[in-house]
Amino acid sequence: MSTLDIAVVGSGYMGGGIAQVLALAGHTVRIADVSAEIAQQNLARLIGETEQFVADGLFPEDAVERVRAHLSAAESIEEAVAQADFIEEAVPEKLEIKHATLRRISEAARPDAVIGSNTSTILIESLAEAVTGPERFLGVHFSNPAPFIPGVELIPHPTTGEHAIQVGEAVVAATGKQSARVKDSTGFVLNRLQYALFEEATKIVDEGIASPDDIDTIVRTTFGFRLPFFGPFAIADMAGLDVYAFCFESLQTRWPERFATPASLQQHVDAGELGTKSGAGYLEVPADRTPELVAYRNKAYVAMQKLLDDLGPAPIH
Repeated sequence: MSTLDIAVVGSGYMGGGIAQVLALAGHTVRIADVSAEIAQQNLARLIGETEQFVADGLFPEDAVERVRAHLSAAESIEEAVAQADFIEEAVPEKLEIKHATLRRISEAARPDAVIGSNTSTILIESLAEAVTGPERFLGVHFSNPAPFIPGVELIPHPTTGEHAIQVGEAVVAATGKQSARVKDSTGFVLNRLQYALFEEATKIVDEGIASPDDIDTIVRTTFGFRLPFFGPFAIADMAGLDVYAFCFESLQTRWPERFATPASLQQHVDAGELGTKSGAGYLEVPADRTPELVAYRNKAYVAMQKLLDDLGPAPIH
């Protein structure tokens, strides 16, 4: 896509990281905050961080020059958004603060500017109440740390226009990240899954079954080890949906409601659609592609282990 004039409102840890990657992508980016002084301070911090990321080999060698050339601090929110094609709101996760900020953005921005919010949990439809021209508004949810996590949730609300979604997709793609469209629902996808896992993990600790450290070890070295390459549906298809159905039945001996067999899983099993071994499942991977998929899987896991060996353990203990 051609470069855009972008404003990021809220220049703290998340907003600053988003601005950083957008500037690296060649867009003209202005950050704004509650005061010009804070925006300037955060600009200096972002340049310093960019210098460190280059020194650590995490950013390209010319990243500092690119960020200096494309990133600036505005005197006010109004100045930052006045000429922007795309605006990303990244202020604290409180509805009243976001509403007040989105009203200011709406009043000062061009009527055709697309507005995104980096909210991680608040319904986009609720935020849209403060936006003039809500058809141009959607969630564009980057993850922490924004410079290095490659996935972004795009969340339209019921009246978001297709043009706004396409602009959001293009902005994300220009940074080299991947986006996924998600319907507007509490927790969206990322946090609904993330917090479901955390809730179950804390229950296991509270029951005295395993310590937090041992649970982290199990997650990192078993199903979590697969997740950089395969999502839960691909993993289930490869394991066998009939196997998953049996495991749900086993879990139901203690938790009949919490681990009730998902309706869609039972439908697949009843239809003989058992995943890759039958050529049909959640992802419809043809059976004749299974050997190629298994070869990729094995190669990926060996490469992941080599990467972990090269990096060494995380400095937690």
